[in-house]
Amino acid sequence: MKSKINNTRDKFYENLAVKIFDDLANLTKSNKGVTRDSYGSGENRALKYLKNLASELGFLIEIDEAANLIFSINDSKDEPYVLIGSHVDSVPGGGNFDGLAGVVAGFIILTEIKEKKIKTKFPIKVLALRGEESAWFGTNYIGSKAIFGLLTDNDLTSKHREKDLTLKDAMSLSGANIKKIKLSKKLINKKKIKAFIELHIEQGPILIDRNWPAAIVTGIRGNFRYRKISCEGTAGHSGTTPRWLRQDSVFASAELISRMDDHWTTILQHGGDLVLTSGIFHTDFSHHAMSRIPGELFFSFEARSQDPETLLALEGLLKSECKTIERDRGVKFKFDEMIKSVPAELDKNIINKLLEAAKKDGLQDAIIPSGAGHDAAIFATEGIPTGMIFVRNYNGSHNPDEKMEIKDFMVGVTILKNFIKNF
Repeated sequence: MKSKINNTRDKFYENLAVKIFDDLANLTKSNKGVTRDSYGSGENRALKYLKNLASELGFLIEIDEAANLIFSINDSKDEPYVLIGSHVDSVPGGGNFDGLAGVVAGFIILTEIKEKKIKTKFPIKVLALRGEESAWFGTNYIGSKAIFGLLTDNDLTSKHREKDLTLKDAMSLSGANIKKIKLSKKLINKKKIKAFIELHIEQGPILIDRNWPAAIVTGIRGNFRYRKISCEGTAGHSGTTPRWLRQDSVFASAELISRMDDHWTTILQHGGDLVLTSGIFHTDFSHHAMSRIPGELFFSFEARSQDPETLLALEGLLKSECKTIERDRGVKFKFDEMIKSVPAELDKNIINKLLEAAKKDGLQDAIIPSGAGHDAAIFATEGIPTGMIFVRNYNGSHNPDEKMEIKDFMVGVTILKNFIKNF
């Protein structure tokens, strides 16, 4: 995919983007990568920086009742508008571009519209969302869910991964209106949003493999996940307990994961869409030893698919396999509350217009599904016409080695700008 943009893009806007990325990397750096904790100090520092920058650039600044930030050029509270943006938080020791790229793209777009006095049919607003990552409170899309009154009591009472702090307390400390959020009140008039567009780095290798700097997203996988499943067996001496008398939590849990992997293979062989992950898997540090049969093991489980029926089937298979292994190995599986996100189909009209915007500058009309979840999924399921642009990113995501090249980012920004001009 070749573009004419490299010869024509305005260096001023590119340099502004680089400055924002660099400033926020330095402001929120941790031992490894960056750490912008959801409704915490890192995210707060990042949003304060963006607020100050918006003021310098002459933008109007709003803070909604979930403590998300909204930037615009003109006061257009009563007019329909196009909303662009993404999240600001990161996973612990994460990369600098996950989420932030979409907010920086919004800043570049607003700056160019303001300076060049570009006329758009609808006013443009940029949304800097909080709390998209589930790493901090076990709940994802916090800022966008709060906007639409979708946070549950269980969400709000979930505990921080490291501190004795609930989500509702963290949100309150960051300025959110918890009383209103607890009542599941919508904090935004969604009828005024003509479209929501999220630019985001791709968090996988497809754009790299196909040598595409950017692509248009067709849909977002839904998921179900358990943050903490425990397998309870019986501790024992590793040398004195034979296999048939063991109630080994590690081997039982490993068998469960292996069985689910077999189901995954079968579903893929039949043309289904599915990814499975167990990212947490450990015994109790205070008790485990090489010569001890572990009496308890803790692990997470996540399934993602674009097909809700596949996810429903996996839920049943997971519980069914647990029952079989419990009977065979004498253990007991216990589950915390399931966290669930439905698959999201992005708006076909928006997708087509984004493809047209790409072709305007000689870009290939590339499309790709999203394996990762994004705030755009919440907007789409709320009935708002929603689209996404992926930008090529090397070395994966949720790690310090994220590498989005600025030239690829500017390709994505150009697609977004063309879309806005012609929407």
